[in-house]
Parts: sequence; C-alpha cells; structure tokens
Amino acid sequence: MRNKLFAATLSAVLVACGPGSEQEASTSTDAALPPSTQATTTTVEVSTTSTSPATTMITPPPSTESSLTRAQENAIESAESYLDFTAFSRKGLIEQLEFEGFETADAELAVDYLGVNWNEQAVKKAEDYLDFAAFSRKGLIDQLEFEGFTSDEATFGVDSLDVNWKEQAWLKAEEYLDFTSFSRQGLIDQLEFEGFTHEEAVYGVDKAGL
Repeated sequence: MRNKLFAATLSAVLVACGPGSEQEASTSTDAALPPSTQATTTTVEVSTTSTSPATTMITPPPSTESSLTRAQENAIESAESYLDFTAFSRKGLIEQLEFEGFETADAELAVDYLGVNWNEQAVKKAEDYLDFAAFSRKGLIDQLEFEGFTSDEATFGVDSLDVNWKEQAWLKAEEYLDFTSFSRQGLIDQLEFEGFTHEEAVYGVDKAGL
C-alpha cells in the first residue's frame, strides 16, 4: 500500500514540473561548471622558417696525383740512371735519351725536371777524362764543349781542378811515343796542336827524353 502511494506521489511531482524541467536542469549544470572544465579552441601558429643548419662549403685538397705522363716518368728515371753512372751535359743527356727512343719534348722535360747543376757535371766530366788520358787545358775545355757543355761550364769544370799542365804535356808526349815515332820538333808541334803552350810542350818532350 505504501509503495503504491509513493509511486503516485512521484508521478504527480514529475507531471507538475513538466518537460522543460529536464532542459533547465541540464543548462543549470553546464553553467555551474568551473571555467577550467569548459571546452576551448586554441589556434597554434606553425613557423615556416627553415631551422636547418647553414651549409659550409669545404674546398677539397689539391690532387696529389702526378701530372706527368708515363713516358715522361720513364724518361726521368732513365736520366737519373745515366747521371748515377757518369757525368753529362744538359745537351748530352737529352741526346742520350733521344737515342734511347724518347721524344725530344719528353727528354727535355725529364732533364730539366731533375734540376742538375751542370757546372758540377762539367767538373766530374773533366776528372773522368783526366783519369784515362792526358789533356792540355785548352784541349780539355774543347772536349767538354764537344760533349755539349757551354763554354762557361767547360771552363768552370777545367779550372776547378788542380792540374799540372806541364805534367799533362809529358804524359801526352809519352802516349804519342808509345803509338809512333816522332822527331823532337815534330812532337813539340804535335803537343802544341793539342793545345799545350810552347813552354808546356817543350817541357813534355824534354821529360820524354827527346
């Protein structure tokens, strides 16, 4: 009985409030919410400015590869080998490389590439000649020039040596006498033809016993 009375009472209350009561209740509830719980729309601006690091230009190191051709490298090696064996003038060494079959341009490049002191080569060449034969000063200079040394180089090479030219005249006289017979005057003339001074020639013939 009590349950029927409670149900009837509740129905009467709902009817009295009417359908708008639910909407008002909902509105009231929204208004009562604190600001922090209300939905909000936030606009976020995105920067289009590039943040990539600045590009650093790096200059590559110079190439260490040789700019010489294979023929030029071979010519340089051959020139070095010849200089290790004996002395040469610049002209003489170029001609030797050409004789070996190298092109003139490659031979010249190879010889100049080595940076040779040609005065020193003239000194060595003069020593080489005096080791196997006798020479007058003039005759030795002429021989070096024939080998391709310049007049200045040949003169430097000969004058750099401490040579007794009278002794050279004597040795030359002996060489001639070992080869053939001479009169005293004929041998003096021959020595002078070889470039010895008259005094040197006379000394040499006298020492040789004529």
